[in-house]
Amino acid sequence: MIGLKSTLNVIDNSGALLIECVNVLKQKVNNGWGGVGDEIVCVVKRARPLSAAVANSATAVKVRKGDVRRALIVRTKKIVRRPDGRLIRFDDNAAVLLNNKKEMLGTRIGGIVSADLRMKGWGKVVSLAPKAV
Repeated sequence: MIGLKSTLNVIDNSGALLIECVNVLKQKVNNGWGGVGDEIVCVVKRARPLSAAVANSATAVKVRKGDVRRALIVRTKKIVRRPDGRLIRFDDNAAVLLNNKKEMLGTRIGGIVSADLRMKGWGKVVSLAPKAV
């Protein structure tokens, strides 16, 4: 479960490396805790440095330290029970960055995501990931 002040790894190629959750965007369920498939508002804590050539190009996604963005939770350390009885747990908390239209900022995903995302309407994210568990 992801709450306020939780840090998450960013597994897409948007330029951010580490984000911190400041708000969970969903209905009043779970008292402000977010799980896989939930949107959050986050602050970029660490980002890749921009080179001069990349910064001048028009297609570059410019994510800098201190930016406030929306993100989608794709992995959590908290154990989640599947309907068939299996228990799923990941090694870290991870997210992908979104824009205001709920589209991914990055074009690639560099890690495993939870298969529960497909049931929650995030099939595009699952299809871009190398593996869904």
